[in-house]
Amino acid sequence: MATLWLNTSIQSCNNSDNLKTYQHHIYAVVYSVILAPGLLGNILALWVFRIYIRETKKAVVFMMNLAVADLLQVLSLPLRIYYYLNDMWPFGLPLCMFCFYLKYVNMYASIYFLACISVRRCKLIMHPLRYNSSKQKGDLLVCGLGWLLVCLCCLPFPLLRNPSYDSKIGPNDSFPCFSELPLRHISSPAAWFLLVTAELLGFIVPLILVIVCACKTAGSLKNTTVGAVPDRGEKRRALKMVLSCAVVFLVCFAPYHVTMPLDFLAKANALSNCSLRDFVQRIHPLTLCLASLNCSLDPLMYYFTTNEFWRQLSKTETPENMAFSRRLSCITGEDLDDD
Repeated sequence: MATLWLNTSIQSCNNSDNLKTYQHHIYAVVYSVILAPGLLGNILALWVFRIYIRETKKAVVFMMNLAVADLLQVLSLPLRIYYYLNDMWPFGLPLCMFCFYLKYVNMYASIYFLACISVRRCKLIMHPLRYNSSKQKGDLLVCGLGWLLVCLCCLPFPLLRNPSYDSKIGPNDSFPCFSELPLRHISSPAAWFLLVTAELLGFIVPLILVIVCACKTAGSLKNTTVGAVPDRGEKRRALKMVLSCAVVFLVCFAPYHVTMPLDFLAKANALSNCSLRDFVQRIHPLTLCLASLNCSLDPLMYYFTTNEFWRQLSKTETPENMAFSRRLSCITGEDLDDD
């Protein structure tokens, strides 16, 4: 059976050193920029959603899981920044492989939960009477199955990497990690199967769901459906949420999934033109950075499209603060005025 040897080195084009320096600079700058807003935004989102999860049924469970996925990626960014700034990885191969794996888990978990949010908001607008608080149990099941599916489907990314290194590499030597890990021998049919599956199930099908939900939600503003939400303001808020999911898809994930097959061909030395190969391998890191940008964009989506989020965030008193005040009053013997 024919096999491909996929390697990050370029056999016939002598630009690997400049390309590596360029990629490291791009990754270090972008990851440093998104670290702080991604960390603060997703921690804040989890805090708000945890407090008010019982007050609404508008896909909050899915948004919480999306925030968890984003937060996991953000927590791995300091290690990535260290590697790209210092051009060495002193933390061992297992942690390198885990961070590499976590990147793809975050990407496809984000895609999965963005699709779930869009579908849930659309169904809530079209058929509100079918959804009540008991539906959250179903949402938890969907989230659990989603995490399992994503984690299993992303296993080929680290498993296809070759973990064997030259024993002469010392502790202070450059230690390749992440996308610079060499790839194993793989048959051509298997390689294309994995690539097509990732494109189809990981991006195209969820994107179609989001676009269909956006069209149906927009159509609900013009047409009156039996059993649908009559409040046009609520429909507009739902449309804003679904459109935001579509924008995140198109801005963050569409460019990456366009360049991913081209990058695959470049690393497989299937592109004979050196200029084209160099262009692909310079543009692909930018699209990968755009895919990472979603961990900072998602909290903005929560704030500007989720009425409960900014309304509760703007309150001076939250349920936790009120409970703390009551406990404090019991200790001090002071009376609280009822509003």
